[in-house]
Amino acid sequence: MIITGDDPEYIAFVKARLRDQFLMTDLGPLRYFLGIEVSSTSDGFYVSQEKYIQDLLARAALGDERTVETPMELNVKLQLTDGDPLSDPTRYRHLVGSLVYLAVTRPVISYPIHILSQFVSAPTTVHYSHLLRVLRYLRGTITRRLFFPRSSSLQLQCYSDATWASDPSDRRSLSAYCVFLGGSLIAWKTKKQTAVSRSSVEAELRAMALLTAEVTWLRWLLADFGVSITTLSLVLSDNTGAISVARDPVKHELTKHIGVDAFYTRAQV
Repeated sequence: MIITGDDPEYIAFVKARLRDQFLMTDLGPLRYFLGIEVSSTSDGFYVSQEKYIQDLLARAALGDERTVETPMELNVKLQLTDGDPLSDPTRYRHLVGSLVYLAVTRPVISYPIHILSQFVSAPTTVHYSHLLRVLRYLRGTITRRLFFPRSSSLQLQCYSDATWASDPSDRRSLSAYCVFLGGSLIAWKTKKQTAVSRSSVEAELRAMALLTAEVTWLRWLLADFGVSITTLSLVLSDNTGAISVARDPVKHELTKHIGVDAFYTRAQV
């Protein structure tokens, strides 16, 4: 059990009451929980999964010591028919499942794992080679950690992006976002869009709508925690067309096919 808070007397009181009712041992400050390592310093907290990665690499039994600079090559378009089917896909499925959990502290692998997880039903040799690349990247960056400073601003700053028609199998786009609370990265996601976007502007606008919903929920959640967010939450996008549509309610002919995403984003603003 994890007890959080900043009142040491009340924390001690809760522990004493729990010991009266349950057989339990106080393990002290949080250091390791479900494969996640937490270290505390005067500046803040570091969160990592170094031991988890070591165990994962041992299970993968890579035949070399190579490392790579990035988890996936640029502009890779994987398809179901690439390569030869694996005779036993069990290892592929096991490794992909483990990497999904690893993305809890390694947001940089969120995108490649999203791509590779789409082939778990029938993986091929090409898919497996790209999976091994992710493992080699992790081997070379095993000591990297997420940092959460003790003192930070309470402004939410959010980044949205999309890849238009990037999936060659169904031409659907990918939405991606990340959210910072001050200097702390607190949320990120890569997700295939549910509909085919007919322009890059539409794809980017759908990504903005996904992020807008996340930011709205985070503001409610922080309010429930007693954290008052009085500043504006910045939602940043690199597509001027999507920004223009989100701002301008007059462009009916240009946005009619997009549906409710433009209006939802504008309503939240």
